Amino acid sequence: ARGEVPVLRPGVCGVGKEVRARHVHARSRRARGPFLAVNCAALPKDLLEAELFGIERGVATGVEARPGLLERGSGGTVFLDEVGDMAAETQAKVLRVLEGTSLHRVGGRSPVAIDVRFLAATNRDLAAMVEAGTFRRDLYHRLAAFECRIPPLRERREEVPGLAARFFHRELAKSGLASPGLTRAALADPGPDITLQI
Repeated sequence: ARGEVPVLRPGVCGVGKEVRARHVHARSRRARGPFLAVNCAALPKDLLEAELFGIERGVATGVEARPGLLERGSGGTVFLDEVGDMAAETQAKVLRVLEGTSLHRVGGRSPVAIDVRFLAATNRDLAAMVEAGTFRRDLYHRLAAFECRIPPLRERREEVPGLAARFFHRELAKSGLASPGLTRAALADPGPDITLQI
């Protein structure tokens, strides 16, 4: 956490990749700076680039200038979730930013200085995508300066009781209800023949 190198966290959906990214940020030298996240799978290429790099006024009718996440995140951390879904053209632009300390907004001509740490996550096998030619090898190695796989919850069964209790109490607090708690039977290990659907 105290380093500055990018961290890549591969893992299946729902294992807490963003929670872990926030944990790294909170314990880093950048903890007082912003933590900004973007889901690369949720936005089409042009929208993702505007979100990351910002946009200049007049690029399209009625468009006003606005900074992107990389500019707004200066002094902090930017988390690229589902980075394996990023388009090839966007991969090249992100690589350029990782290799330098500035960017160009969409439609911009002047460089904008930035200072962010990159954290990334994916549910895809980026190494296989590199071999298949669908993800840039140079970007992969830049993002995976430190790679830390998060195993699925089915491989971390000992965490289930704590998580169940946390979610249970959170929902009770939201609804204003009271309960004596979870029973031992409810928290019992279902055994190896039952797959946890969590």
